[in-house]
Amino acid sequence: MIENLKAFLDSKVAQYNQPDFIKNDPVSIPHLFTKKQDIEIMGFWAATLAWGQRVTIINKCKELIDLMDGAPYDFIINHHETDLKKLLHFKHRTFNDIDTLYFIAFFRYHYENHESLEDAFIPAKTAILSGSKESVNLQTPVESALNHFRKYFFSLPDFPHRTKKHVSSPSQKSTCKRLNMFLRWMVRKDDYGVDFGIWNQLKPADLIMPCDLHVDRVARKLNLIARKQTDWQTAVELTERLREFDPADPVKYDFALFGLGIEEKF
Repeated sequence: MIENLKAFLDSKVAQYNQPDFIKNDPVSIPHLFTKKQDIEIMGFWAATLAWGQRVTIINKCKELIDLMDGAPYDFIINHHETDLKKLLHFKHRTFNDIDTLYFIAFFRYHYENHESLEDAFIPAKTAILSGSKESVNLQTPVESALNHFRKYFFSLPDFPHRTKKHVSSPSQKSTCKRLNMFLRWMVRKDDYGVDFGIWNQLKPADLIMPCDLHVDRVARKLNLIARKQTDWQTAVELTERLREFDPADPVKYDFALFGLGIEEKF
């Protein structure tokens, strides 16, 4: 039965991990760019705003890109205070102008000191947090990377407390669905063109499944999850089961479970 399930899921990965998947998914937003920093910025933003109808998510991200003159990285690095006024009405669900301006402030701070957003997930690269140093380990497990990232993201003075609800971490028991999806986009490497694979310090084998409503529902129907609640440990449990099928790239099965859930109503 395990071999049959693996074969079934592998066939669904092959079906959905294709360029045709891009146009109707939030991953289409970073695919609008070729500059690494633009891909990172809009990939992170698209993942952050990824709740609700996919069409709405994509349209809101395009609106945000237009507000940044079509060049997010250049806008973030070179904007003047007056340039921010046009962003004061941007909103998607509970994400508002306060959150938007803080994201821009964080990105500017980070990219003035680092070339890639990947460094924000590596404690060794952004070690100064609240006056203390975290352990130096370039092969940081994803759980540590996500916990570190949230602390670093909110390390700027006077960050708005309301914005913290938009950036989760395992320490909060969250599944971290959006961040795990973003990491999948940046880290996974294959020849099919959906995921970017532009980061090298985090490894595909270490990634954790983005456990959204559709993935969770399908995984439970396939008996891949036994845990009753849906939290960080649920995402870890699901990933461990999928590592039995592919230890080097367990998160590729996100294509299968998500596709079965949202496209086939499995």
